[in-house]
Amino acid sequence: MKKLNDLFQELGISKVRLAKYLGVSRQMVYNYLELDDINKWPKEKKILLYKLLDIEDGESISDIHITTDYLMSVESRLNQGVKHSSEDESFIDMKGLNKDAQQLIADISYLLKEKLTEEKGKENFYAFTYLYHMLQSIDNVPEIKYIFGYMSKTTGFTNPEEYKFQEDKQFIFEGILYSALTLYNNGGASRSKLQESHKRWVQEIEAKNEEKLSRTQQLNTVKIQALKELNYTEINAANAAEVFEKIAEIQSRKV
Repeated sequence: MKKLNDLFQELGISKVRLAKYLGVSRQMVYNYLELDDINKWPKEKKILLYKLLDIEDGESISDIHITTDYLMSVESRLNQGVKHSSEDESFIDMKGLNKDAQQLIADISYLLKEKLTEEKGKENFYAFTYLYHMLQSIDNVPEIKYIFGYMSKTTGFTNPEEYKFQEDKQFIFEGILYSALTLYNNGGASRSKLQESHKRWVQEIEAKNEEKLSRTQQLNTVKIQALKELNYTEINAANAAEVFEKIAEIQSRKV
């Protein structure tokens, strides 16, 4: 099995792409590669592997000689297999998206599915729920993009001197975040020291939520009044323009 691992490394085949090709999780790929005999692999996965490497059996692995043509042929089969796998599992309408955007969505979807089926699935579920909330707010909170950029740089995926957003603001935010995380990781902060700061943060959030709720309640009150004055029971496509005009009129009366 070591020969197979070495072969994948020479061919530049990552565990993620191999997992996509085989239609299994990345962890399952690791499990397969830990077996002492390729014949212990599930039959259908073993056949897929043979097709990818263009061999008849496991014994032929040691006879493989990597050339440019062989590498390109394996890459072609791998890409085709991953493409079919992505198409079979995708329920997202990709119309209007370019190739890079489609691949990004496919990669994210695959990784989400994999992480949610792991042992830490419940913990990951909460993490991805928070991520979903962040994505919903990304247009109104530019710092979210800066956080993503910072984490991408810190984990080695992106050059630390690369700035895809407003460079000055992103630079300042990354410097502040680095200082804060350094303090956190070095044990320079404690719950007791930050108790008051955290309390002010919670109070600010609660005040914003109350303000938002108050605005929603006010709008509902005005909407009900507008419907009543127009003798309607609900807003629909036929009366929407008239109702919104009435809402604006009612609001202007209170100015």
